[in-house]
Amino acid sequence: MIKRSMKTNFGGVWVFPGGKIDNEDISSNYLKYSPHLDDVLASERLGLKKDGLSYWAASIRECFEESGILLANKKGVNLKNTVLNNDDIKIIDQYKRKILQGENIFYEMIDILNLELATNELAYISHWVTPKIEKRRYSTRFFIARTTDQVAVHDGVEGVESKWINPEEALEQFKAGDFPMIMPTIKNLEMICGFANTFELLSFMNSKDKNDIPNVEPVFEIVDGEPRLIRY
Repeated sequence: MIKRSMKTNFGGVWVFPGGKIDNEDISSNYLKYSPHLDDVLASERLGLKKDGLSYWAASIRECFEESGILLANKKGVNLKNTVLNNDDIKIIDQYKRKILQGENIFYEMIDILNLELATNELAYISHWVTPKIEKRRYSTRFFIARTTDQVAVHDGVEGVESKWINPEEALEQFKAGDFPMIMPTIKNLEMICGFANTFELLSFMNSKDKNDIPNVEPVFEIVDGEPRLIRY
């Protein structure tokens, strides 16, 4: 999890790596980058007519940008058995620096390294829409992912701290007042508690009927000048 900079939205709270869909995430040839999951199935899962796979692609790209975790495998090899040599890592580091400076070259890096997006290592778990009382509203899809043994490093700009943490421990620290989070983060953490490992969690979430995936828009009313949660 990443602690947001005070200069950003949700400053000072702990969140998951995330961001928004860029034009580059929307492809006319999804199969090139995602042989494990096609756009028809991804779109159906999200209840969209098309380009649902762009959410998986954006999740992988944003995860790399914000934490350095690269959910991509060599073509024809799964993520677990993908081995990146020293030259590959040097190229990744070079691209990471340019990407953090604002260059949209993530997919150029994927091409140069002959990689595919490990879309089969992700599962869609919920959809949250910002309540109507907020001036700036978001429609956010949450995913879980399984990774290999990689070093996660926050970018130092939007994220100022980061840590691997068990979901149960994060919730305990939040209740103790030591780990500030917002409601969607809390509720998604609660949803992924109690699993023995990431394989079990990923399998369970991917086997869910799409109608059982939470679609949440909290409703507030203003009472004595203060917002009060009615339902979510």
